[in-house]
Amino acid sequence: MIDYSKDTLDSSTDNIMSTKYTPEDEAEGSLRPRTLREYIGQDKAKRNLEVFIESAKRRGEPLDHVILHGPPGLGKTTLAQIIANEMGTTLRKTSGPAIEKPRDLGALLTNLEENDVLFIDEIHRMNRAVEEILYPAMEDRQIDLIIGQGPAATSISIDLKPFTLVGATTRSGQLSSPLRDRFGIDLKLELYKPEELRRIITRSAEILNVEIDPDGALEIASRSRGTPRIANRLLRRVRDVAEVYAGGAITKELADRALLMLDIDPLGLDAIDRRLLVSIIDNYGGGPVGLDTIAATINEEPVTIEDVYEPFLMQQGFLTRTPRGRCVTRRAYEHLGLKYIGPNEELGGQTSLNL
Repeated sequence: MIDYSKDTLDSSTDNIMSTKYTPEDEAEGSLRPRTLREYIGQDKAKRNLEVFIESAKRRGEPLDHVILHGPPGLGKTTLAQIIANEMGTTLRKTSGPAIEKPRDLGALLTNLEENDVLFIDEIHRMNRAVEEILYPAMEDRQIDLIIGQGPAATSISIDLKPFTLVGATTRSGQLSSPLRDRFGIDLKLELYKPEELRRIITRSAEILNVEIDPDGALEIASRSRGTPRIANRLLRRVRDVAEVYAGGAITKELADRALLMLDIDPLGLDAIDRRLLVSIIDNYGGGPVGLDTIAATINEEPVTIEDVYEPFLMQQGFLTRTPRGRCVTRRAYEHLGLKYIGPNEELGGQTSLNL
């Protein structure tokens, strides 16, 4: 029998359920697969990538430029590293916001060795002036730089060694058409299914020397919002509880109790998800309400709500977008234990509820 001395853990679910990379996730590097054979999930993208890589290797050429897009935490950086490993080359990493000036990008490109892989995370946030340097680099393996200032300024063209650019973005719609069109391989990563996450958690548990049964792994997987980064983070937290209360072994019962202690319910909603839904219900009759208004009400950044919380809530059928704003669905009322009454004319067409 497990003796839990506290109903909740003193831990911030803001970080636990966030898909953003945090300092705690630095340990995740040891959990990353290094080859396509080890990579779990994303079967369609993986099959296509296997063919493209094998074809490039047989021709003795670098892989065509690759754009990876999808929600954060799904393994875009991991795939970039795998591409470099499978091609037998070196991965050079940077991010769009870090490249402030054209000469910064020029320095990166001219320092690449033959067939190296250059990975640019958040490529949609790259400065437009910097982005234009990429166009001839990707197509003709050349860059044009301006040397000097004023009347003495001259343009020089520098030849580059063959390379592969791998760009990652969570907002493919913000990529400019000229940049998007220069990527020969377009791979979209989807949210993972619970069974795929169970396999990832089982593999991570073996690496971490954590004893876990299949039902315990599936319990964690079902609350991981379809995201491997969250799944590995939850595994580490459940491992902590298991070491204190159950001798280190993770079962379904222990995983369930540990996650409830972390304020993560059976469908994977955390405290912020529930606060967001309840604030729309309590303050705005279930909606519609604008994104900025929601953000001000729950004291979160609009971009965080739009990128992190909304996609999951909409996927679960708890939230909808309308031309007038966000609305809470009947399913959300039921999950929160609220009685859905329906439109009420006295509330101006908004939804009334009976607690």
